[in-house]
Amino acid sequence: MLFSYKALRGNKIVQGKIEAESQRDALALIKNNGMFPIKINNPDSSFSALTSIFNRVSFNDIVDLTRQLAIMLNAGLTLIDSFDILKKQTANPAMLKIIEDVDKEIKGGKSFSLALKKHPKYFPNLYISLVKSGEASGKLSDILLKLAENLEKQREFRGKIKGALIYPIVVITGMFAVMFIMITFVIPRLLGLYKDFNIDLPASTQILIAVSSFSVKFWPFIIGGIVGGLIMFQRYLKTKNGKLKYDKILLKLPAFSNIIKMSVLVDSTRTLSILIGSGISILEALNIIIETTDNMVYQQAFQNIYKQVEKGVALGQSMINEGIFPPILVQMTTVGEQTGHLDDTLSRISKYFEMESELAVKTMTTLIEPAILVVLGLGVGFLVLAVITPIYNLTSSFR
Repeated sequence: MLFSYKALRGNKIVQGKIEAESQRDALALIKNNGMFPIKINNPDSSFSALTSIFNRVSFNDIVDLTRQLAIMLNAGLTLIDSFDILKKQTANPAMLKIIEDVDKEIKGGKSFSLALKKHPKYFPNLYISLVKSGEASGKLSDILLKLAENLEKQREFRGKIKGALIYPIVVITGMFAVMFIMITFVIPRLLGLYKDFNIDLPASTQILIAVSSFSVKFWPFIIGGIVGGLIMFQRYLKTKNGKLKYDKILLKLPAFSNIIKMSVLVDSTRTLSILIGSGISILEALNIIIETTDNMVYQQAFQNIYKQVEKGVALGQSMINEGIFPPILVQMTTVGEQTGHLDDTLSRISKYFEMESELAVKTMTTLIEPAILVVLGLGVGFLVLAVITPIYNLTSSFR
């Protein structure tokens, strides 16, 4: 990182720029050069908040970087040559900064895996462990190809989930927005007409009037309450207990639970297969799985499995003891351990779970769409009934 500074050298004030990993390191370097620092700052800091909004390193950027590196290394290029090419063709400034930093570390004598450790936000332990394994075995290009395939499958699966959820999210959001506008701003004007007539209002209309009156008076507090509730909910999810309870609820939701289970099993079996096939021990592989598993229920299960395997219990038997893994996974894992082809067996079972997850996504969309239409129909029907019934009663009384 580049810092600009103002410092005293003897009786003179000098200005300049210095390269350092942090502000503290920059201060130490300035003092070591016989100067007394007066002011130091990152010249890009004033624009960092703005540029970070538009220039972010996404998951797709990491996937593309991995695939490009794998192709170039497989073609016989060196790691340094590959990074020189990547620097020329990368358009995203944030991604370019990471590539330049990693390239600088490698040219400075550090290994690729050590260089990646400086950016744990973008390169998790799984990524670094596989790269380290590839460096040790001399098969970095092959490892990166496997890693790229794994990341691309994750991206494809995430895309399917997002694609399946876009329609219901848009419809539900639109439905609540329209209902809020109708109840708060439109319905009060229509219901005001009934006050001039001496007629008995049906229960549906009285409920609508009560809800509308409350919304008109307190709509800013309702919006504030919703926003505040979402913020508090997000903070609660950051706690271990809150995340665990939330994940347990998700695993009990109809339609969604099967998708969550399958996605965890796809990621964990595929990752275990790659790690074990790359020469990483089962214990180390399980430790990485624990770190990369988002669902706390399965994370705790893998922690228990790690402890049992550490004591000498077979992986398949350890899965049985947890009770949340499907029988086919337990059986295939046991067979893989007995035949000595656990990585291949896990790879095959991950493909099975991938097909099951695609089926689960289709099932979810099939169930959600009619459910949304039913709820939407009931909501519109209630509004129409509450507004039209008094008018019908009024016209009937004139006859």
